[in-house]
Amino acid sequence: MTTTASTVPVRALGDSGIRVPALALGSWHTYDRMDFEKAVELVGTAIERGVNLFDVGVYGIPGMQPPAITDVLFSAIIRATGVAREDWLLSEKVWTDAYDDGFRGQLENALFRVGTDRTDLVVLGDIHRDDLTMHDIAAAMQELVTEGLVTEWGVNNWSASNIAELRRIAAEEGWTGPAFAQLKYSIARRSIPDGEPFAKLFADGFVFEASDCLEGGYLSGRTDLTREVGRDPGEVRSALLSDLPAYVAVAESLGTSPAQLAIAFTLTHPANVTTLFGATRLSQLEDNLAAFELIERVGAQSLRAAVDPFWVDRGIVDPEGP
Repeated sequence: MTTTASTVPVRALGDSGIRVPALALGSWHTYDRMDFEKAVELVGTAIERGVNLFDVGVYGIPGMQPPAITDVLFSAIIRATGVAREDWLLSEKVWTDAYDDGFRGQLENALFRVGTDRTDLVVLGDIHRDDLTMHDIAAAMQELVTEGLVTEWGVNNWSASNIAELRRIAAEEGWTGPAFAQLKYSIARRSIPDGEPFAKLFADGFVFEASDCLEGGYLSGRTDLTREVGRDPGEVRSALLSDLPAYVAVAESLGTSPAQLAIAFTLTHPANVTTLFGATRLSQLEDNLAAFELIERVGAQSLRAAVDPFWVDRGIVDPEGP
């Protein structure tokens, strides 16, 4: 379950010419659980192996206790690796909840915390308010592109209809529209990325970034959640628990680990531009990198067929998205 030193596949994203690796490393509750020296080693090794896209965000509000500092830790970690800024890619987040005549103030603060003056990608968080029009949002994101703060942008867990509307507005205005969506995608949670509404977007060149692919750790074979994890639409994780012994047995029959199988599954989707994962140990990074070898050995279709019984949210979650 290890792999020799190599780079991961890279894929084009949007119209800017930017190319991103098929695996990306996330920051939420990652670096704040690690010794600094281990984190520097992990991030440096990831870059050496081709995983040079880092999803970083301000995951908290002023005054929150304890303060959210994982992005600030990343700033120190990436500096300590000695890797030049042009050799790694940053993906930041902005939030509709904090919209204030645009997103520039948010993004500038996020970049200040990381210690850079631009981001390659930005992900617009879930929409929770009805006082913003799609035109307002598209215009605000275009401002970030025009100012040179952002190269490409996407959205986090938006509906297919709202994404299509954003893309329509951007095309009419001659703006840079959303190029990707960050979508929850796992062996157990497939209804949205595998559904017909998003299939229409994918056919038009849209892509997605797979997130929450281990379901908080359950799909690595664990039965306890020891850290804060993302939302659970459709209560997938509680239903998944009863399937875990059978799932672990399938991974063993394929000669792989449960986590590696879960990562490999996401990589079989033709519209997945990158899979976002969290790792706090080098062994986890190595296991994830070997997912490409697993797909080559087993075959994408055979792998998907082997895990089909564990599709928990089938018929439960609306494939249109939230």
